[in-house]
Amino acid sequence: MSQSGKKVLHIDKNPYYGGESASISPLEQLYKKFKVPGPAKTMGRGKEWNIDLIPKFFMANGKKTCAIHLDFWSVQCIFSALLSCALSHCLHSLFALGELVKILVHTEVTRYLDFKVVEGSYVYKAGKVHKVPGTEEEAQASDLMGMFDKRRFKKLLLFALNFDVRNPRTYQDMDPNKTTTRDLFCRFDLGLDVMEFTGHAIALHSSENYLDQPCLETIRRIKLYSESLSRHNPSPYIYPVYGLGELPQGFARLSAEYGGTFLLNRAVDEIVMDNGKVKAVKSDGKLFHCKQLICDPSYVPNRVRKVGRVIRVICLLNHPVKNTHDANSCQIILPQAQLNRKSDIYISVVSYAHNVASDGVYIATVSTTVETSNPEKEVQPGLELLEPIMQKFVSVHNLVVPNEDGKRSQIFVSRSYDSTNHFETECEDIKDMYHRITGAELRFGGSHRHQSHNSDDD
Repeated sequence: MSQSGKKVLHIDKNPYYGGESASISPLEQLYKKFKVPGPAKTMGRGKEWNIDLIPKFFMANGKKTCAIHLDFWSVQCIFSALLSCALSHCLHSLFALGELVKILVHTEVTRYLDFKVVEGSYVYKAGKVHKVPGTEEEAQASDLMGMFDKRRFKKLLLFALNFDVRNPRTYQDMDPNKTTTRDLFCRFDLGLDVMEFTGHAIALHSSENYLDQPCLETIRRIKLYSESLSRHNPSPYIYPVYGLGELPQGFARLSAEYGGTFLLNRAVDEIVMDNGKVKAVKSDGKLFHCKQLICDPSYVPNRVRKVGRVIRVICLLNHPVKNTHDANSCQIILPQAQLNRKSDIYISVVSYAHNVASDGVYIATVSTTVETSNPEKEVQPGLELLEPIMQKFVSVHNLVVPNEDGKRSQIFVSRSYDSTNHFETECEDIKDMYHRITGAELRFGGSHRHQSHNSDDD
């Protein structure tokens, strides 16, 4: 928004950037937030820690992205920086996988950030963690499949890598807009186990609905995963050094360069309306007039509705996770069918290697969509993979969505973060919000990127 010449004021009730998805530092603040006594002196210096409250990894994708590793960031700061892409709150998964990296490259926020590749991508099967095969070489070495399944899976990978939506010759006599993913998998004679890890750990679908939908999106996701993996071995994911808190700060700096103004630690007393449309925001007795307001659900609880709950458990470990080849960072997905659930369980692991913890300490976060009245019991299979755990911090949050599209009131509200540890859902939310706010599709690479219109009309 700032880059495209909009006048942007970013008000945050918190004394830090990032909102719900902020990074907590020093370590003492995390214990204080969760009302847990500690920390012990063995945890090292508190200022060495940057703990993400909602950790997420980025799918690197990138013929030109270099090595980037991202987690979760504040939609508020993104919208402020992109009012050519209007956003404001925390994101979870927005564009297609890899889209968040496109945003960073498009806005050149990457100049403020350093990234590291996540060291592994794993999937849970029959009580054990296995490396997710994303290339022909990994498929051949995988213990997830037998000999015949390996051949069939490699044929699917080759098909996805060669697939070009602009070239019908690569369709192999299928219509990707009509053929379902289930039919696609049957065409390659994949077994149920292969279908499971392909759909949930490679294509990153969070439910089984994708099986009966057109296969085009699943093909695109498999292709993205495999291409990202080939460029950023040993996994397709990236994550920022010093944690996700660097993301909102990077967007804040970018917005400030283009005239954006930031007021941290300022309570929002009232949203002033005029004939059903936002007119101003009242903060600390002062009125700030505006024509559009972008915010996360916490600022307008009367404009959102609850659609579920999410549990997250932040765990501090003094050892790498078993069966991950001593990886300093990794993603682990526990597919729903393995646990007779309706939702997958996600585990993200980062460590001192990313400058987010003291030397030799790992931060693992387990999350899922709540399905019962005992959320902590639901994530127990994930917690068992992390034992022994030095300390854990449990939180359960409501999943909310806006009641309206915001076009009449000009108040645009982001969705709350889901349980996944990647940005697919958030990216879709951002693209949808941008379209509602501006009336245009969010596109990358245009020459408008650094134009400044200096218009008082917007």
